[in-house]
Amino acid sequence: MFSQRLFSQLSYKPFGPCLGAVACLMFPISANAMHIMEGFLPPIWALSWWVLFLPFLILSIRKLKHLVANDSDKKVLLALCGAFIFVLSALKLPAVTGSCSHPTGVGLAVVLFGFMVVPLLGGIVLLFQALLLAHGGLSTLGANGMSMAVIGPLVGYALWVTANRLNLRKDIAVFLCAAGADLATYLVTSVQLGLAFPDPQLGMVASVSKFMGVFMLTQVPIAIAEGLLTVLIYEQLSKRALLGKTQGVLR
Repeated sequence: MFSQRLFSQLSYKPFGPCLGAVACLMFPISANAMHIMEGFLPPIWALSWWVLFLPFLILSIRKLKHLVANDSDKKVLLALCGAFIFVLSALKLPAVTGSCSHPTGVGLAVVLFGFMVVPLLGGIVLLFQALLLAHGGLSTLGANGMSMAVIGPLVGYALWVTANRLNLRKDIAVFLCAAGADLATYLVTSVQLGLAFPDPQLGMVASVSKFMGVFMLTQVPIAIAEGLLTVLIYEQLSKRALLGKTQGVLR
């Protein structure tokens, strides 16, 4: 595709990341995949990320079984969190070749139930989008799962816990969790792409920096918007007294 060739030509020149981002927005890439599209990663990297993701997926299944045992209220909130992730992560803007920028929606689940519920919820979302929307892929689901459903939520959870220990206002803590998880997801994606496609002249670090620079042009405002939206959803749930069943995690 023209945008792919143009990006590769511009990326090694001054201001290349900025021009590359403009090129990707002006000339959409062939597949706007969730983070990393089907078949884009070399097989060894696709398999490696799958191996890393599977243990978290298994632990998440066990966590959700324990949470929903004889508790219909938690089932409803978990379904809401899953739907929130699905809808927000389907809103995509073209970014680096073979990838896209979009909200992740994982912050709400992290705030309500903690970090370990997200690998399964995120894995289900990634699977449905890969099969039904041609958004992402099965081969890259491990990589996308590690970025969006594991490391991103883990960073968001760390920010949530830290903010609560500092006695920050709840809305600020929720915002930091959602926005931080979003940004961390794309930092990890940048590392994944940089590892798989190192700069032939400057190496892996330069490649990661290039991908990160392009992602941040779109992802910073997206993360801010996602943080604010998550705060609004959390406040509505609080007003309707729907959070009592998860207060062990929240307080």
